[in-house]
Amino acid sequence: MLKKILSNKKCAECRLCCVFDRYDVWETPVFTEETKNLLLEKRPDTQFITKEGGYLFRVNELVENELFYCPALDNKTGCILGDDKPFDCRIWPYRIMKIGDKRAITIAPICDELFNRPISELVKFLKDELAEKIFEYADTHPEIVKEYDDMYPVLMFER
Repeated sequence: MLKKILSNKKCAECRLCCVFDRYDVWETPVFTEETKNLLLEKRPDTQFITKEGGYLFRVNELVENELFYCPALDNKTGCILGDDKPFDCRIWPYRIMKIGDKRAITIAPICDELFNRPISELVKFLKDELAEKIFEYADTHPEIVKEYDDMYPVLMFER
């Protein structure tokens, strides 16, 4: 979904979005039943918990500098789910968050590749390519809407 603005090569070099510490474990992607089952076929030991109709990884409490690596991450090939990865992953570093009674699209500050681009470029891409898809998906999958974190700059509010 982001190929017009973010190259696969840049993502493959980084993979920061696939690793979580105790402060950002809330950012793990929300899986649908279908994507959960695809991952379980490839990694049957993966454990999930339910979240409002979706599924999150079961992550034990992380201490100090301990990290949780996404079970779909392969060190050589990247995401083993390919184009079937969860919607959260397909739109990252964009995020849909709830601010009061409105939904907004934000951007994760840890993605250097996009975060350091001009805001006009990020917003234009949203308007032209992605915002409608994100809001429509969130209409049918409200579990992907995260609570707002003020570290994430707001790029666009829902109309």
